[in-house]
Amino acid sequence: MLHSFGYTHYGCETGAVAVLHTWGQNLSLHPHLHCIVPAAGYSLSGKWRHIGKYDNYLYPVHQLSAAFKGKFLDSIKRELRKLSAMDGFKVCLEKAHQKKWVVYCEPSMAGAEHVIRYLGQYTHRIAISNQRILNVDPIHVTFVAKDYRDRAQKKPVSLTGEEFLRRFSLHVMPDGYVRIRRFGIYHHSTKLHLDLQFVPDEKPDIEQMAADQNDETASERILRLTGFDLTKCPHCKEGRLIVIRTLPRIRSPAGNLPSLLFAKLQ
Repeated sequence: MLHSFGYTHYGCETGAVAVLHTWGQNLSLHPHLHCIVPAAGYSLSGKWRHIGKYDNYLYPVHQLSAAFKGKFLDSIKRELRKLSAMDGFKVCLEKAHQKKWVVYCEPSMAGAEHVIRYLGQYTHRIAISNQRILNVDPIHVTFVAKDYRDRAQKKPVSLTGEEFLRRFSLHVMPDGYVRIRRFGIYHHSTKLHLDLQFVPDEKPDIEQMAADQNDETASERILRLTGFDLTKCPHCKEGRLIVIRTLPRIRSPAGNLPSLLFAKLQ
């Protein structure tokens, strides 16, 4: 469903990182994807291009829902045809086509820290944490869960030990199953084909810059910054000022200078 992003209407190749999330608050099986799509891409001219920073830079939500449903069901049909099992799932696929699919889309995030914090909620967590478990007895397991049908109020949920274990086992991924997938410009094959190199800019050597600046004279610094050469004669444009000796600074006399001059004149 996300195998090929292609060039968007902004004229650049983009991509996505998709994370599979399988559980709900009560440990029920609720498989869905969380996707991060960058507001940038690789343009046709071979340059990195930013394509937007507003919440409507990608697709309208209704259009995104229809496109996702079409691509998802089309991928399922292709796999069923390979297995010669299309006839047994025609009714289910027709019902899926008739239903209204919901795709939730949020505005772009503020920065890399927000992206990492968002993805970390789903990549480094399990179906339930110890903090949510309120009580365990020989028969039941009681834990707290949000009831989204009642304004996300936190309520206790009690399940038998067998049912709790059954629901928890639903979210244990099989061996070799990949929960995080990368598409488009984030996929390693795309990087190789397009010769993309995401190398951070080299940081300047502050110590070397400071050493270079200390060797500059005042006239050299003005020439470098402004292009104006103080050592060239402003009239003939040929003669040059040659510094023979620099006189040290002379401290002004202590006290108020106008008062001293007035006293001398008396």
